[in-house]
Formats: sequence, structure tokens, C-alpha cells
Amino acid sequence: MPVHDPAAPTFFEPELMIAGDVPYEQRRDSLLAAARAFLDYHREVCQAQHRAGASGTQVVNCVTAMTDTLMRNLFRCITADWAIEQRPGTVLIAMGGYGRRELNPRSDIDLMFFCGERNRDHADMVAQRMLYLLWDLNLDVGYSVRTAKDCVNLAGQDITIRTALLDARFLSGDEDLFREFQQQVIHTVLSRNTQAFVQAKYDEHKNRLAKYGSSVYLLEPNIKESEGGLRDLHTAIWMARVKYKAASLRDLVQKSVISEEELTAFHSAYDYLWRIRNELHYLSTRKNEQLHFDKQEAIARFLGYRDSRKGQAVEQFMQDYYAHATQVEHLSASLISRIMRQSELSAKVSAKVFGAFRRRMVGKDFFVYDNELKVVSKRLFAERPAAMMEAFAHAKRLDVNLGIDLKRMIRQNLPLINDRFRRSREISEIFLEILRTPGGITRTLRDMHHLTFLNHYIPEFERIYCKVQHDAYHIYTVDTHTLFCVEELEKLWLGEYRERKPVYTQVASEVEKRELLVLAVLFHDIGKGEGKDHSNRGADMIPTIARRLNLNREDSQRLEFLVRRHLDMAHISQRRDLHDDRLIHDFAQTMGMSENLRMLFLLTFADIKGVGPDVWTEWKGLLLQELYEKTYDVLERGDFYKDLRSERVRNRRRKVSEALAEEFGERPVRELLQAAGTRYILSHHSSEIISHMRLELRRGDETVAIDVSDDHDRGFSQLVISTFDVPGLFSMIAGALAANGINILGAQIYTRSNGAALDILHVNNPQGGVIENPAKWTRFRDELQGVIEGRLKVKQLVARRKESGLLPQRSTPRYPDRVEFDTDVSREYSVIDIFTRDRVGLLYLITRTLADLGLYIYVAKISTKVDQVADTFYVKDIFGQKISAPEKLEEIRRQLLAGLAE
Repeated sequence: MPVHDPAAPTFFEPELMIAGDVPYEQRRDSLLAAARAFLDYHREVCQAQHRAGASGTQVVNCVTAMTDTLMRNLFRCITADWAIEQRPGTVLIAMGGYGRRELNPRSDIDLMFFCGERNRDHADMVAQRMLYLLWDLNLDVGYSVRTAKDCVNLAGQDITIRTALLDARFLSGDEDLFREFQQQVIHTVLSRNTQAFVQAKYDEHKNRLAKYGSSVYLLEPNIKESEGGLRDLHTAIWMARVKYKAASLRDLVQKSVISEEELTAFHSAYDYLWRIRNELHYLSTRKNEQLHFDKQEAIARFLGYRDSRKGQAVEQFMQDYYAHATQVEHLSASLISRIMRQSELSAKVSAKVFGAFRRRMVGKDFFVYDNELKVVSKRLFAERPAAMMEAFAHAKRLDVNLGIDLKRMIRQNLPLINDRFRRSREISEIFLEILRTPGGITRTLRDMHHLTFLNHYIPEFERIYCKVQHDAYHIYTVDTHTLFCVEELEKLWLGEYRERKPVYTQVASEVEKRELLVLAVLFHDIGKGEGKDHSNRGADMIPTIARRLNLNREDSQRLEFLVRRHLDMAHISQRRDLHDDRLIHDFAQTMGMSENLRMLFLLTFADIKGVGPDVWTEWKGLLLQELYEKTYDVLERGDFYKDLRSERVRNRRRKVSEALAEEFGERPVRELLQAAGTRYILSHHSSEIISHMRLELRRGDETVAIDVSDDHDRGFSQLVISTFDVPGLFSMIAGALAANGINILGAQIYTRSNGAALDILHVNNPQGGVIENPAKWTRFRDELQGVIEGRLKVKQLVARRKESGLLPQRSTPRYPDRVEFDTDVSREYSVIDIFTRDRVGLLYLITRTLADLGLYIYVAKISTKVDQVADTFYVKDIFGQKISAPEKLEEIRRQLLAGLAE
């Protein structure tokens, strides 16, 4: 430790420590300078140890020893000018993490100045002197001045104070007084109402996880507070110390509460987390416990991870971190469960007497006791490995928890899951039955996952165990995302979405083999453990998995199809023109039959919903449902679907004429219908066309007319704009909307043959709801009119928006801008896909560049994933032709990338 290094310079000279006749105030500046020099020197020593590869424990010991020496020297110096007999009866006590000797480089320093009832004034004076010094040293200090009576009273009122007192440690001052503190305070704290403390701490533990995310696999975990972090370890140990009246972890071993193996596991867990936390603190300019993206990358480099075939260095690091956090969660939860179980039993009167009446046999090998499944014989799994799968099935069917001992037995017997076990028809049938019946499917799979049973039974699943995707879109690791997807599917079957999503719920009820769909969800991302093109890589694994699960050929092929195609519906619905009949027909041909479509529709729903709470939007749901319904019509009606086109056009023209002729005259309505074109007529229902054309006919000589209709349930508005067709019109619209803080979700752009334009846009506010302020629409219309008429510059409007409030900035992984082309999906248009980071005015920037290139936009689909956008544009050149020449496409790519780099 640096403070004992004989080569270290001396900072606190004797004249500071022994005051003699020199008052404190005259020594204060020298004392402060000495303390600052001491800190500067020893902080560098600790950091140098860290950089040289010292363990987390070694660096924590270094920082704690440095702080102890500083505190003791300061305390002696500030009390040195009192004569021995006059020195205040005060003791300096380390509290909290400092009391546990667990200081990281930027940890808070918690102190208590403990005193007798008659010495409070003196203690206050000591505290004041010391705290002003510490604050001048820019240390984060928490402090209190308390008597024994204060401590006991406050501990009875506040569980946080009671917990902090458990970690109290003597630093300096009156040692006899500290012994009184231990007898009067610590003994009382350990003894008083143990049951209430344990329950309160358990409730606090659950509330903390609810606040910080009750999953180990958060995108940017809090190393202290998130599940699998340091606080899990603290909580388990606090509860155990109070429950079993133990002073330390070693005491818990001696009292047979934990084993030597568990003691080693606790020390190892601390060491790993401390090493990461030390580096996080050294990287941060202020106190920080969050593993943000940029910090993850830096820590991965520090720990020696390198990019390889296995993945990026940061992904490898976070995969190991999550695996460790899982072990921390298991270690802590196991001890907490034992404590809570023991507390419950001790609270029950005559539990042994009446226990037999609550014991219910389940077959000959299992029984249920107090809502937990237990085994009759500890040799059961060794003698009959198939009973492990039976245990999961019984727990699901009876809606009970797996007992702690049963979980431990499963972990111990995992090596028995061999190829014979995996190929057993009896075992696979039990597994499929678990997946077949809604209610408890997700919970059972989570138990299998938590115990790593799933990794052993389906070895391919192990490849995505704790697998990280280093982006802001995927909030959870791949395996956890998969289980959330299963949960979303199960919610449909249980009717939880019946009112909000009736179509999805109805389709879910029509699925023939539910277990097959659950398998598809379970395996849809299994290829992500193999690198890029995960859909095909995952699908290639399915025949092997299906043979082991004893699926028939038809089910195996369908499962492979679903995994291979699981991205198709999200891609098409969000980034392709759903009014393109050829697109829908081709997609229907790919699906082949309605059952494939039903399953893929539900798999896509679950996949999007399972990514994270903010990824699914009702707009995406509407697009996905539209694709499903249109494809289903083609599959069910076949060629008859095509025959309806001409009849549909005639009927719609007739209905529009009948609705508008009396108001505007037959000739203007007929001419507008002629100018609108067949594609527009086929793309919209009669009621929509009537509304659009009423707006167009009413505009008269005005430059711009708009109509806004809000869909509050789905959180967006439809904006219809009627105006003149001018070059770069959509760029003007995008700029005016951006200037007013309105997001575009998608757009259908129709150019009439009479020189008019009708643009139909779906929009929302940046928070994802409708625009509530009518004045904003008025300002938008006026500004758009000014831009079209040449009175306003759209570039200046967008610049005004950028100055008034940028998008919130946060550290996220950055990826290169990409521009891709699809010249096959549409007969009439070239399709441009643009991938870049989101920022104010982006859509205006893109559409302005397209306008400068002489391209006309007919359809725009806007998709944003956190801070990354995937925007799609259907375009033609200035002559109304599709662009396919490679040199022209390359020029478009070059100009767009240059524009995105601005």
C-alpha cells in the first residue's frame, strides 16, 4: 500500500501533528497544502498500480489505505491544539462503503463524528474543522455528528441509516468511546427486530431493481445499482449479517451460512466488478457508475480485448460482463432466498408439526411444499436425467416455483445433458408440451436460461448467451431479447392485447401449432452468434436442431423458413411502398400459404416488441398489419384479386363523383379524377379520395391548403397538403416541418397531370404523439407558402430550428453513413435506402440533395431506431424515368454521402 512505502516522501511534518502553542488557524494553510500534496502523490501511485494490472481488490485497498491515512492525520492535526485533558470525547468513524474498506477512485467518503451527550459542541467544532479541509480538497464527503441515542433512534426510523451503521469502522479518536459505540449501537442494530430489517431490505432490493432495470442484460448497466452489480452483493451480505448476527463474510462461513466455495465466489465477484469500476472512475471526470457506450469501448481496450472473428472487442467485453453479472445475481439471489426462506419458516408457528399437511406429492419423484417444487431423492437426476425436464414441466403446469435445492441439483447435473438426452423423443415431447400451452411458457424458459439448462439442451443457444449488440437500438443481449419476444407472443395468446391489438390477437388464436411458433421466436436470432447474415446462418442450423427435437419434415421446413425470413415483414412494411401491387404479389408468392404468413406476422410483432419499450410504435404496427392484410387477401383470393382492380377503380370514381359533383360540378371533379391517375385511385379508399379532392378543389387560387386529422390512439397525425408542383417541393415541405419540430413518419407524393401536387404525410412530435398546438399548423402552412412563393428561404428556417434546440446528445456507437439502391423491387421507381445518424433537419438535407440531383420523390418511408435512421425514397429522374445506370447511381451515392457529411 502506498502509505507504507518507505520511499514515499513525508507530507505531514511533526510540527503539524504536534501543535505545541501554535493555534490551529495558523497551521491550517500548511495542513491543507500537505494534504493536497499527499493526495496528489498517492492518487498517482494507486492509478499506476491500476494501469500496471493490479487487481480490483488491490487498487481498492490502495485507495482505502490512502484515505485512512489522510483522515487519521487530519483528525490528529485539528485536535492537536487541545490539551490532552481538554480534547473532545469524539471518535472519527468510517461509514458505508468506506467503512467496508471498499473505496474506488471517485467513491464518496462517508464519516461520522461520534460523541457523548456532553461533548456535542466540541464534536461539532471538530467536524467543522475537518469538513472544511475536506471540501477544500474537493472530496465528496457525507457526514453526521451523532450520539449513541441519535444512532439508535435514527436506526429505528431509517433503514438506510441502520444499514450504514453495520459497516461502521474506527478511524481515529477516543478508542474507549468507540467501544461504547459498539456495545450501545452496533449490538442494538444487529439485535433489534431482525425480521423487519430483513423484509425491509428485501423490499428495498426489489424496488431498486425496478428503478434501475430488473435485468442483468441492460444496454448501459449501472455497475453499482443494476441487477448483477455491486449492490446485489451488498444487500445479500447485509441481510445475512443481521439475520445471523455476523460481523463479516468469514463469520458467515464459521456459522455455516455460506460455504468456503461461496466465500471465494463473493471475493471473486467483488474483485471483477471493482477492477471495472476503478477504470470507469479513472475515465470519468466526475462521479459515474454507468457503463455508457464510450466507456465500454475504453474499458474493453484497457482489459485487453481486441476485435476478432468472435466480434468487436467491446462486444466480447460486455458478453463477459453479462455472464459475470449473471453469476453475481445467482450468488446474491441464492443467499437472499435462503435468508428469506429461513425468515418465513422461523415466523411460522409449529411449521414442522403442520408442514406435512402442506406437502403434496407430484408423481413419485416430486412434491410441492409452500408453493415450491421439490424432489423426493437427491439422487433423482443422477439416476434419471429426464426428470430435469419433468421438473420444469411440473412447475409450469402447477404454477409453482422451483425450489432452491432443486435449482442447485439441476445446475450440478447439467453435464448429464448429452446427445442421448437431447435426442430423446420422450424429453423433446415434454419440452414441446411446455411450449404448446400458454401460461408460464416465458417463466419456464427464463428458469431454463438462468440455470443454463437451455444452453446445454440446445447447444446452439449457448452461442447467443449474453451476446451483446453494441448499438443504441438493442437494449438487451440477444438471449434476453429472445425471451422478451416469447413473452410478447404469450401475451397475445393470453388475451392481454385483445382491446389494443384485436387483429394481432385474432391471428394468434388461429395459429395451428403454437409450439412451432414459440420455437421460431426462440431461434430467430440464433445465428447472431455466428457473425453477419444471421438470418441465413440461423436457418442453416435449424435442420440439425429439428432432428434432435424429433420434429417432422413439414415442421422442420416451416421452422427453417420462419427463421430465414424473420426480417422480411419489418423491412417491407417499414421501408417499401405498400401500395405497390407487384410488391404485395411477390411477397405473397414467397409466403406460399396463409399459415406461413400468420406465423411470420406474429414473429415480426414479437421481434419488434421485444427489442425495448420505445421501439414498437403504433405506426409500425399499422404498417405491419397493412402488409399482412394485403398479402392475406392475395393468398386467399389468388388471381381473382387481380381481376378486382378495374372494377375497384370504376366503383371509386363513381362514388367520388356522386359525393363531390353537387358541391363542385361534374366537370371539375371528372377532370381532377383524370389528373389523379389510376395508381392514386387504387391506393386509397373512396372516403379518403373524397376528402383529398375536396381539399384540392377548395384550394382554388391559394398556393397551399392543408388538412390535419389526428389519431390519438396511435400517436400520429395525417397531414394532407395540396399545392403547386414545383421542383424540390418535398424538400421544402420537409424543411418547413423540421423548422416547426414535426417529424415525418412516411409520405405518399402524388403529382397530378394538371400541374398540382397532393402529398399525404404521417407525422408526429419528437416525443411520439400528435401535434396538440393548432398554431403550429398555421405557422407551418404560412412558412411553406412563403417558401414556395420565394419569400422565405427554407435553409434559414431549418437553421433557426437547429439553434433553438438540438436533438439530445448522448454517447452512442457511431456507424458509417450508407446509401444503397434497389432497382428490382419496383417496376416504376428506383429505391434509395439511406442509413445515417439522426439530427435536426436531416430529412430536409437528404431531400434537398435529391432535388439538386434532379430526382423526383414519389414515396418516402422514414424509420428511426433511437439515433439511427433508415430512410427510403422511391424516385424517378427529371424525365420521369427509373434510374438504373450504374454510373448515375454511383453519382447519386457520392452526392448523398457528401451531403450527409455536412
